[in-house]
Amino acid sequence: MKASGGVALAIVLALAGCAGSDRAPAAVSSVAVNEERVTIPADPFPSTYRPAPSDVTVIRGATMFDGEGGRIDGGAIRLANGRIEAIGGSDLAVPEGATVIDAAGKWVTPGIIDIHSHLGNYPSPAVAAHSDGNEMSGPLNAGVWAEHSVWPQDPGFGRALANGGVTTLQILPGSANLFGGRSVVLKNVPGRTVQEMKFPGAPYGLKMACGENPKRVYGAKGRMPTTRMGNVALDRQAWADAQNYLRKWQDYERKAKDGKAKPSDAPKRDMGLETMAAALTGDIAIHNHCYRADEMAIVIDMAKEFGYRVAAFHHAVESYKIADLLRDNGICSAMWADWWGFKMESYDAIWENVAMVENAGACAIVHSDDENGIQRLNQEASKAMAAGRRAGIAVSPEKAWTWLAINPARALGIEKQTGSLKPGKMADVVLWNGDPMSVYTRPEKVWVDGALLYDMHDPKRRRVSDFELGQPGEGM
Repeated sequence: MKASGGVALAIVLALAGCAGSDRAPAAVSSVAVNEERVTIPADPFPSTYRPAPSDVTVIRGATMFDGEGGRIDGGAIRLANGRIEAIGGSDLAVPEGATVIDAAGKWVTPGIIDIHSHLGNYPSPAVAAHSDGNEMSGPLNAGVWAEHSVWPQDPGFGRALANGGVTTLQILPGSANLFGGRSVVLKNVPGRTVQEMKFPGAPYGLKMACGENPKRVYGAKGRMPTTRMGNVALDRQAWADAQNYLRKWQDYERKAKDGKAKPSDAPKRDMGLETMAAALTGDIAIHNHCYRADEMAIVIDMAKEFGYRVAAFHHAVESYKIADLLRDNGICSAMWADWWGFKMESYDAIWENVAMVENAGACAIVHSDDENGIQRLNQEASKAMAAGRRAGIAVSPEKAWTWLAINPARALGIEKQTGSLKPGKMADVVLWNGDPMSVYTRPEKVWVDGALLYDMHDPKRRRVSDFELGQPGEGM
């Protein structure tokens, strides 16, 4: 894109496209005056999310898990202007006109964050016409963006909110490809467009995949990769190409800044390499589907070779074997409580995986990867906690809640905004009608940015998407 009329052109090689982030992408230079340079839009599909109207609300008398491992018995929390305004005990001030909820015998937690979901790009009903999660036309497809497949009408969003207390979720491309494309982080709110759901300022992620899926999909087509060594060979060549691409743009930007390069000297844009280059600069987080411990170790070495960082391994059923390695490299593990054995690479799982990762001091996350599992993530965390206890690993329920709250928030880079009950954070809050670690407990009320979006006692607050209107099971 060229400037017109000699007007100063704001630059930029915003390779990252880190939508609305307050962290400047490393590859972005300062604004130049009286120069013409090629620009790459930093945020071509910006979030248009606006919180719904909210009241000042005080919930008191509840047992509270703060999402960072803390617990308050008989606690109170005040929500105002979309934020958590204060937390305390029975003496917490109640402003005039506030809605007051007596929560004695009930629990309050931060809204659940599912770091691995395909709602919207594998929506319900699960028919071929809706299946938009895997661009299986080549193993290296970093250039596709999950948000361009998300269907906001997916009834699964409303069910995840009402039945699961999920207020934030990362939508990922599928795992057919070594590089599956960009993820997007959404607030779980109704939206006509995906932009109306996009979490403001949340960094993008890049979905990668190890192991059986890429080699099976492309091996069946007679293409590389057909083996794990083929997986890694393609990965490394792609990273080397991304490094070269990044150097070309950085070199162009330096020359343009000094007036030594014309717009026509700018390198040709490549959507896939653009996303990978942003991962190299740290503006896009890597989320790597990887089951086996040995493969995760290879990915860690590959990341060091090319200078990127893995935020989280997903489906990491063998994390318990290398928990110290994951801890030392600051990598989270997103895991199931008891879902495995459906293929060879998911064979060597154990019930205690999550608790052992936690016990080693590494970052543990419980995820769903499933439109039904996302409605019961509290129970999944409870099962993982119980398995740890049976093995002699004492995990408290308030500690186990970090697996659904602050830990996924940190892996997504949104921990300063949500993921725990701290004053100043978004008022993403769930009131449970009992102990949230019990199978008998359900969300009673759910707030997103302080707006009450679900109330089990108010049918009018049950979300019904346009697609569901008039359909059997509407709003169930």
